[in-house]
Amino acid sequence: MVGFHPVREALRARRRPLRRLAVRAALRHPGLGELRALARAAGVAVEELSADALARLAPGARTQGLVLEAGPLPAVPLEALLALGPRGGRRLLAFDGVEDPQNVGALLRAADAAGATGALLTERHAPPLGAAVSRASAGALEHLPVARVVNLARALGQAKGAGFWVVALDLEAEESLFAAPDALFQGDLVLVVGAEDRGIRHGIRRVADHRLRIPTRGHVASLNVASAGTLALFEAARRAQPRGGGAAGG
Repeated sequence: MVGFHPVREALRARRRPLRRLAVRAALRHPGLGELRALARAAGVAVEELSADALARLAPGARTQGLVLEAGPLPAVPLEALLALGPRGGRRLLAFDGVEDPQNVGALLRAADAAGATGALLTERHAPPLGAAVSRASAGALEHLPVARVVNLARALGQAKGAGFWVVALDLEAEESLFAAPDALFQGDLVLVVGAEDRGIRHGIRRVADHRLRIPTRGHVASLNVASAGTLALFEAARRAQPRGGGAAGG
C-alpha cells in the first residue's frame, strides 16, 4: 500500500493485517509524524529505507516515499453488511459492472463522505480492492465495509427482504432524481450505479423498486458514473430526514 492518505487511513482503521511501514530515508512530509504515531499505536514497525530499496517494495508505484506492508481487507458477508447501522438509516452503494478502479475508488470515497454504511461489489466485472482502488478512494476503502457477491440481482432481492428500497440510476428512467418524493429517501436504501458504457442491466431494472435519471441540459447526454453516483449519494443524504412528515420504510 502506497501514498499518504491510503497509508494513514489503513493505520487508523486497523482492519487489515499490518506488518511494516517503510519510509524513504530523509523523507520530509508534514504528516510523517502523525503516521509514525499511528504506526506505534497499532504496533507496526517503522523502518527507513533508501529510495532504491523502497522502490523495490512497490515496483512502478508512486509511493510518495511510503510503503505500508499489509494484508488484504477482511471479507464482509452480505448478511453482516445488511445489518450495519440503525434501521431506517442504512445506506448502501451497489456497483453493477463498474470495472474502472478510478471510478470505483471515487465512488467509495463519495459513499463514505455521504454517510453510507457500506457497498456491494460483484465477484466478476469489478476491480480487486487493491492499491489502485484504495488510492482513488483516498483511503475511504479502509473504513467502508464492502461485500462481494456472485449475483447482484439476488443480493438486491435479499436486501429488499431485509427492508431496503432498491433505487437504480438509469438513463432510460422516466422519473428524475430531483422530482422523486422525499419518502423514497427516508428508509433503508440501496443505490445502484451501472457500468460506464451500458448502464444497469435488464435484470437489475427488474429488481429495482425505483429507477431514476439525472436530467442534463447540455450537449452531453449523461454524466460519468462517478459524478452521477456522487450526486445521487448526496441528494439521498440531503433528503434522508423527514421534513414535517412521516418516514417511509422499505
